[in-house]
Amino acid sequence: MKKIFLSLLLVTSGCSSVPANDPEIAAQALHDRRSAIDIATDRTIEADIREELQDDDELKNQAHVNVNAYNGAVLVTGEAINDDIKNKIIAIVRVIDHVKLVHNNLAIAYPNEAYARANDAQMTANITAALTQIHTLPDFESSMVKVVTENAVVYLMGRIHRAEGAVVVNVVRHQPDVKQIITVFEYLD
Repeated sequence: MKKIFLSLLLVTSGCSSVPANDPEIAAQALHDRRSAIDIATDRTIEADIREELQDDDELKNQAHVNVNAYNGAVLVTGEAINDDIKNKIIAIVRVIDHVKLVHNNLAIAYPNEAYARANDAQMTANITAALTQIHTLPDFESSMVKVVTENAVVYLMGRIHRAEGAVVVNVVRHQPDVKQIITVFEYLD
C-alpha cells in the first residue's frame, strides 16, 4: 500500500486549482501509478482547458470537445466543423500549463447529437465494468486505465506494462459495438 503524505499544497494553473490533499484524489492515488500531485495536476489541466474553450464564443456551436489528461498527456476528442476550428482548439490546449503532449483525435464533423454521447457514456461504463473482471495480472487495478469513448471509438489511457495493455485491449475488443480501439498508454517497460 502506498503511503501518502500531503500538506496544504495546491497545484495551480491559470484560474483553476485542485487541492492535492483532496480525499478523493488521495483515494484514487492508492490504486493509480500517478502520484496525488500528478492526479491533481491532470484535473487542473482538464479544468483549465474546459474553461478556456467555454470562454470562446466561436467554439460553442461549432465544436463538441472532450479533454482527458493523464500524466500530462492530453487526449482531445470530439468534433469540429472545419480545420480552422480544430486548429484553434488544439492551439488552446497546447498552451495550457503542465501539458506535456497532445493527442489530437478531433474529427472534422458536425457535433454529435445527445443520443450518440449517451451511447458513448454507456459504452465507457460497460468497458470500465469489464476491466474490473481482470484478475490474472499481478499488481493491476482496473482504475489504472482511463477509458474514453467518442463515437464508438474507445481510447485507453494509463501508465501500464505492455502485458497489462495487451490484456486490456483484448477485453475491450470483445465488448459490443466498439468500432476501434486506440491506445494512448504510457508504457512502463
